[in-house]
Amino acid sequence: MHVRFEDSTNVQASYLTVTAPETSPNTDGIHVTNTQNITISNSIIGTGDDCISIVSGSQNVQASGITCGPGHGISIGSLGKGGSEDHVSKVTVNGAKISGTMNGVRIKTWQGGSGMASNIVFQNIQMNDVTNPIIIDQNYCDTNNGQCKQQSKAVKVQNGIVLQNVQLDKGAECSNVNLAYKGSVSPRCA
Repeated sequence: MHVRFEDSTNVQASYLTVTAPETSPNTDGIHVTNTQNITISNSIIGTGDDCISIVSGSQNVQASGITCGPGHGISIGSLGKGGSEDHVSKVTVNGAKISGTMNGVRIKTWQGGSGMASNIVFQNIQMNDVTNPIIIDQNYCDTNNGQCKQQSKAVKVQNGIVLQNVQLDKGAECSNVNLAYKGSVSPRCA
């Protein structure tokens, strides 16, 4: 982890450049935990893990003018690890260029956790050469540890998850998408 904002309020972070080798594990560029009212703007982040990770207890998080890559993209989470109760709300990522990353934008919650990720907006985002552009995973499990079991509870992802004007490069595939809204299934992207 390079830059960490923890237990903070009313933070302005701008014009940061954060780099680490693409092959370096666990090197989040900017990590936000239990922080309220934070703005991250006009920053360049390239690491071996998340460019920005926003985890439990964080709310009113704004990120704009972000250049991300290489790395694992911009993540909400992980949340709910070890059965914990985690909450993240009112996050807006508006204006990001994500290139050469494993993931684009992601909400990641562990099996068996509880809590909620709500009011999350990803808008005006351009992605190029991103392996997994959009991921919402409510049942994450570390398959390397062999602890994966179907769980009956999970962190809720609800109340205004918005993806708006998210652009992928030509040839990017959209598959296995099936979103439900108020009980009815949306059209599939195939």
